[in-house]
Amino acid sequence: MKPKYLVSLLLLSASYWMYLLYKPFLMSIIIASLLAISTSTIQRKLEKFTNSALFATILSTILLALLIFAPLGYFLTTLTIRLNNIDTNVLKKIYDSIRHWLTNMPEVLSPLKPHIQDMLEQVSISSIASHSLDIAATLGKYSASFLQSSMFIIIFYFFALYYGKTLFRFFKRVIHLPTQDSTLLAFELSSVMNVVFYSIIATAVLEGALFGIAVSFLGYNGLLFGILYGFASLVPVIGGILMWLPFTIYEASYGHMVNAVFIALYSLIVISIIADTFIKPLIIKEINLRVIKTVTKTNELLIFFAIIAGLSSFGFWGMILGPAITAFFIALLKLLEERKYLSFISEKNE
Repeated sequence: MKPKYLVSLLLLSASYWMYLLYKPFLMSIIIASLLAISTSTIQRKLEKFTNSALFATILSTILLALLIFAPLGYFLTTLTIRLNNIDTNVLKKIYDSIRHWLTNMPEVLSPLKPHIQDMLEQVSISSIASHSLDIAATLGKYSASFLQSSMFIIIFYFFALYYGKTLFRFFKRVIHLPTQDSTLLAFELSSVMNVVFYSIIATAVLEGALFGIAVSFLGYNGLLFGILYGFASLVPVIGGILMWLPFTIYEASYGHMVNAVFIALYSLIVISIIADTFIKPLIIKEINLRVIKTVTKTNELLIFFAIIAGLSSFGFWGMILGPAITAFFIALLKLLEERKYLSFISEKNE
């Protein structure tokens, strides 16, 4: 056997065993790498500011943990405690209020009355309470699993950020990828991931803060529900509704119609229309100009559908994986197009 074939065979065998070895951490490594690509511009600015790659990496890692993992950990822990201590009297009161509203339903909505009555007949307060305990137990297990995976993501994120340039140059030399091709692939993936990452942060922080401040004036835990609304808002189209509609029903069931109308109108007008439609694009544009300083040419609608597809296929982290996979695929198509164009020019000159 020729030496080059032997080396290739050994490499394939080693790659297989490396895959088996790191399979449990593969998703964490991929997510950490994509987050490192997404925050590379911040890392470069911190390196210039601190004159230390190590110190800048530590700051970036702490910042990521505070922005993403700390709120999620707080939300999951608090929600688990609340579900364990759910009050069946509150559920019964909401149930009775809905039945009362049903008997006084406006004529316009009367065709819906039989369907709502059928749904109410199938509802059992005791079963809801018992299910809430099951949900709390499941959520507790998920919280522990999430915190564990978060820890690994943060660790891998640190190494990906600190050794990212070295690893990229090494793999580029190993696979003999031309500088022009590697630059195109890196630019396309980095620019899209930057836009996606900062869009996620801007959406969650802005809309979550607005909702949290509003409900805190009504006596709710503004931090908890602000975090919950922030993550719910990342679900396209229906994310915000998943939060403000239950609040509206809850307040209406207690006869607080002013609060119910306020939450609905505030969420629709201030958050969905003013903040999401007008303010958020300005924030992202400002970030692009001041932090990223490059504008991606990837269609925003394509990124939108990539996030939806990612959430459907991979769950929560799909909002990072979906756009990354799509951006990498488009970058490869552009690379093939460019090579074909250069080959055509070369043949024409000959």
